[in-house]
Amino acid sequence: MKAVFITFDQAHYERIIDILDRQSCRGFTAWPQVSGRGSRDGEPHYGSHAWPSLAQAIMTVVEDSRLQALLAQLKALDDERPKLGLRAFVLPVEQAI
Repeated sequence: MKAVFITFDQAHYERIIDILDRQSCRGFTAWPQVSGRGSRDGEPHYGSHAWPSLAQAIMTVVEDSRLQALLAQLKALDDERPKLGLRAFVLPVEQAI
């Protein structure tokens, strides 16, 4: 199993949930307001006067067999609107209860 940590502009939320549903990723944890900036480009998400937008984050755990399809759909969404920002990081899950 793998944990997928997804950070994204708030505007992507419904589409991310739709992708998770289509990939049968029922369980997730969401952080509705996070701030930060991307490592390459895009606008910062600070929730300030100068940079008013905020980001969100979701972590889901998926079976290895579902990982590539999930990442492909997330990349397609990011490619549609690259300035909004969307990143996904994959981490190993050694144990779960």
